[in-house]
Amino acid sequence: DLYRKVFVFRKDPSDAYVVLRAKLEQPLQNFTVCLRSYTDLTRPYSLFSYATKAQDNEILLFKPKPSEYRFYVGGRFVTFRVPEGRGDWEHVCASWESATGIAEFWLNGKPWPRKGLQRGYTVGVEAAILLGQEQDAFGGGFDVYNSFSGELADVYLWDAGLSPDKMRAAYQSLRLPPAVVAWKSLSYEVKGDVVVKPRLRE
Repeated sequence: DLYRKVFVFRKDPSDAYVVLRAKLEQPLQNFTVCLRSYTDLTRPYSLFSYATKAQDNEILLFKPKPSEYRFYVGGRFVTFRVPEGRGDWEHVCASWESATGIAEFWLNGKPWPRKGLQRGYTVGVEAAILLGQEQDAFGGGFDVYNSFSGELADVYLWDAGLSPDKMRAAYQSLRLPPAVVAWKSLSYEVKGDVVVKPRLRE
């Protein structure tokens, strides 16, 4: 249970990462991923990387520059332009629905205009799920200049699209439905220079 704790990725650039273990029974037709990050990086970095043997960017949350997030499903991506952060925690949720190909992006509890992505696609289930690096091969192939440096917390993955109420609840750290990856019961392994510390502030 990592409630009120954070992963601190201390180095920049970094070869460190955290492996997450998920209980996934079947391929994903819908999913939601949420997390909170705190960094002063201005170069590109990866937040959440879910790779299968067939597709290294099966699910990827990537920030190429301070004013932009990229959300990948099955190797394709949509871009969400955002105001540059003011040196504070940023909470993001991204969800996707195969039937409509609708990609939703929420930043700090607010929805951005929805976009279309990979309608009819299915996300594979045998996955390597990493925080802090972007996979260019299954479980590896990292570029240190896409690595994350800073603090990460409140990481969740659901095998369903969350309702707007639940998206806001995730932002406010309220009670959430059971997840396949859940911060309050996280199965993980640290690789390299990552430290678990209490959160300093809200």
